[in-house]
Amino acid sequence: MTALPRTPSFRLDGRRALVTGAGRGIGAAMAAALAEAGAHVTLCARTEAEIEQGATALRAAGHAADWLALDVTDIAGFAEAVANEEPYSIFVNNAGTNRPKPFTDVPVEDFDFVMGLNVRAAFFAAQAVTRRMIAAGVKGSIINISSQMGHVGGANRSLYCASKWAMEGFSKAMAIELAPHGIRVNTLCPTFIETPLTKPFFENAAFKESVLARIKLGRLGTVEDLMGAVVFLASDASALMTGSSLVVDGGWTAE
Repeated sequence: MTALPRTPSFRLDGRRALVTGAGRGIGAAMAAALAEAGAHVTLCARTEAEIEQGATALRAAGHAADWLALDVTDIAGFAEAVANEEPYSIFVNNAGTNRPKPFTDVPVEDFDFVMGLNVRAAFFAAQAVTRRMIAAGVKGSIINISSQMGHVGGANRSLYCASKWAMEGFSKAMAIELAPHGIRVNTLCPTFIETPLTKPFFENAAFKESVLARIKLGRLGTVEDLMGAVVFLASDASALMTGSSLVVDGGWTAE
């Protein structure tokens, strides 16, 4: 009989994963997804109580998890902590923020805050993780959490778009440079997801209606919509994928 091809495994057994912004929302869900797929997951955020609770819940479910209380905007502190850990082979670069305002109203303080976290901190967090991987000869997957707004524009989103288009750019450059080391780099680009961060926005009925009008599948995203995607990008199932974007946007960017 002809041998049938075998689907590459989505399992992550024996791999170590680091997820920033893992205290709640998208980050917590991605940590859970990676843990369910067999990875040992380190939850990272500023608020230790949240990530300790998350790691404890994962352990109670039979998964391997711990936590690191770190502020990713502390570039030197984050790099030092990562250098002292066993190398990770999966990095979900998720910590981010948004301060939506009309373009003409964006203050310098908001620019510095959003770009400082979404671009500066994300860039150097990825640098710290990959330096440790390269030093240890570890191959793996870097998943930078971008947005549909890294591919289109949006009203009141000039600053957020700037930050995510920047992430899309440095992710492609990372992919080119890190490929010889066996390190893949991709972005995951969600549409509007219901999380503690976005909940206040959707209390505005007109805003929610405008968002739903753009999402062709007719609903807001949930964190569960991203869990399979992050496992795919982390696993051997996406072994030939680098320098690309996985857009999970319900059809927002299709037109």
